[in-house]
Amino acid sequence: MARQIFDRTDSVNRWFCQYPGSVLLDQERACLKALSHRFFGYYLLQIGSIGGEMPGLDQVPLRSRVMVAPEQQAFASPCWIRGSPDRLPIASDSVDVALLLHTLDFYHDPHQTLREVDRVLIPEGRVIIVGFNPWSLWGLRRLFSGRSSRSPWDGRFISIHRIHDWLSLLGFRIETTWPLMFRPPLRQRVLMDRLDLLEKSGKRWWPALSGVYMVEAVKRVSTLTPIKPQWKLRNTILGGRAIEPTARVPWGGSRSHND
Repeated sequence: MARQIFDRTDSVNRWFCQYPGSVLLDQERACLKALSHRFFGYYLLQIGSIGGEMPGLDQVPLRSRVMVAPEQQAFASPCWIRGSPDRLPIASDSVDVALLLHTLDFYHDPHQTLREVDRVLIPEGRVIIVGFNPWSLWGLRRLFSGRSSRSPWDGRFISIHRIHDWLSLLGFRIETTWPLMFRPPLRQRVLMDRLDLLEKSGKRWWPALSGVYMVEAVKRVSTLTPIKPQWKLRNTILGGRAIEPTARVPWGGSRSHND
């Protein structure tokens, strides 16, 4: 099982080193770098090794960056922890920022992985999710490929609406969503360069059809405020004095004070 996971992630990472994967990875890294000023705290946790360590996040004002992945260490990283995304070997309420770079697309049990993210994040902690959009030219390419064993078309391609639903059920607040990559997945560098104009027009006119999305969400904390019961007796009802009991004889008549 571990060997299958390693082979799959290795195949996806090799695809990101070629066209059009390298173009997509550059866009994802640029977007992460642009929003890195939102990150603060002590620990950034990258779940899964897809895409490798994100350059550009080195200047993030966080004390440590940790990567958790089930496969063997694929590249030099001083903070690599071997573990499954759906069973993170991380203490609860200890992570400030969690990064899932196509983690839900290729690793086992994406819903349980999000539950684990909810567990390890501190209150008001942030999660960044990057995934393929099935309702796009990239999703159409995956449909025609018949979900072959070739990466990345063997991934899940979870819709952004489902991601929003899952996060909402876990109590997250959706902060922002960024659409990325409006060019079709072509291998020819020349054609990809010529279609670069689709990036600006796509973000303006058809953002829902982007090949990839990036979602930022915040872990909300529900506070329970106790409400004191209003059980105080009202003087207007009692008339301001106690009620004296009436003594009665056994047959129901009132007893005279002279008895």
